[in-house]
Amino acid sequence: MKILRHKYHAVSTKKDGKNFDSKMEGRYYEQLKLRQLAGEVIFFLRQVPFDLPGMKYVADFQVFLSDGTVEFIDVKGMDTPMSKAKRKAVEEIYPVTIKIVTKV
Repeated sequence: MKILRHKYHAVSTKKDGKNFDSKMEGRYYEQLKLRQLAGEVIFFLRQVPFDLPGMKYVADFQVFLSDGTVEFIDVKGMDTPMSKAKRKAVEEIYPVTIKIVTKV
């Protein structure tokens, strides 16, 4: 049996029965839950898709903060040229800014 490995060596993980592409994404999820308990975050969504011409971009989280702002977060161990290009396309088409989290 062949073991599939992530091309950037990310190790998938499971938190609360939910699958995450990397341990870092799982840790960010746990931070969001703590921020929610503290009242800073009202709620958050996972794997938020944006349709682009001929492709799709999926942000890891959409976070609704108690001050009324909304953040789109992508957790990246490595921000590739392709992900940068897709993110730029999203930000040109949609009125959003996607924040990149590289350390958790």
